Amino acid sequence: MTAPYASDPATARGRRWPEDELPFRSCFQRDRDRIIHASAFRRLKHKTQVFVEHEGDYYRTRLTHSIEVAQVARTIAGALGLNDCLTEAVALAHDLGHPPFGHTGEDALQDLMRPFGGFDHNAQAIKIVTRLECHYAEFDGLNLTWECLEGIAKHNGPVTGDLPYALAEYDAEHDLELGTHASAEAQVAALSDDIAYNNHDLHDGLRAGLFTEEDICALPLIGPAFDVVDSAYPDLDPVRRRHEALRRVFGAMVSDVVATSRILLQNSGATNVAEIRHLGRPVIRFSDQLWSDLNQIRHFLFHNMYRAAPVMAKRQEVTRIVHDLFPAYLANPDLLPGEWRTEAQSATMDEAALARMVSDYISGMTDRFAIQEHATLFPDHG
Repeated sequence: MTAPYASDPATARGRRWPEDELPFRSCFQRDRDRIIHASAFRRLKHKTQVFVEHEGDYYRTRLTHSIEVAQVARTIAGALGLNDCLTEAVALAHDLGHPPFGHTGEDALQDLMRPFGGFDHNAQAIKIVTRLECHYAEFDGLNLTWECLEGIAKHNGPVTGDLPYALAEYDAEHDLELGTHASAEAQVAALSDDIAYNNHDLHDGLRAGLFTEEDICALPLIGPAFDVVDSAYPDLDPVRRRHEALRRVFGAMVSDVVATSRILLQNSGATNVAEIRHLGRPVIRFSDQLWSDLNQIRHFLFHNMYRAAPVMAKRQEVTRIVHDLFPAYLANPDLLPGEWRTEAQSATMDEAALARMVSDYISGMTDRFAIQEHATLFPDHG
């Protein structure tokens, strides 16, 4: 049953460029489908989550991460009576703006783009779906609904203060009401991101040998989950034991969000999605206890995975790649491929505009392509 505060495709605010909607797909289903067919979505297959994509076939990439986020988000949205198609669309699009090499690549581009308006992956996602995907005859971008764009821009909460240039430019043309919270559907996508990456980073960190089951059994949620498995399945082989325990941790996070958010939504008194946006507080949350437990897990992962020696060594290597490529393209736009080079040679292209174009080009690269381009341009830097 759909809740009264769910986003309703029948009352959606529409698209920036009006289109006739289809009788067999809602506008939010169409958003989801356009995202799945986008070039930027396909490129996530070869973009880092934590480990650089080519280091192993087992580890999550941005694509598999996004699919896992969408799966969690649909489950939670369905349990709360929200629109699962809008939730899924935002979940699938939330990382479209990530450059190669994950957060390391983003940190490098933020540093390089500081004189030119900065770089932010959420703002870049908006730029991708409103401008950089150029496939349709009548508009640039994917022409997504206002609700989907709002969710991509502010699923983590209101966006205030100095805006990243890419988001500021679009918002000036098409007001996304950045000062309010997003729909409950977009809030679900944000919490689903937390659930997915905390769960799969534990799996990947164990697989990579960065820590052991004994290490993580000292953590809340995880230790009790292993105890339950050991009690129910004595002498279970290690791989199955690990999977059984971590899927219980996964389930505990999902169940907590559903139970906590159901109460918050009921107590909000909201009777429509507009009231959700103007409550001044999120309605999709973990309980205080689980949030505290999760912060301990995050602290462990930060020190034992994201800052582990092998990961840090790779961070230095890929940071150098981005720091080499950016000034090379900026100084010599002829190195850019055909369509990018043609635009770079425009008489109206000043340094800031060129830097933003170079940032767009680099941020769209996959890990492997960035590595290949660097090897071509800097053969002596290997």
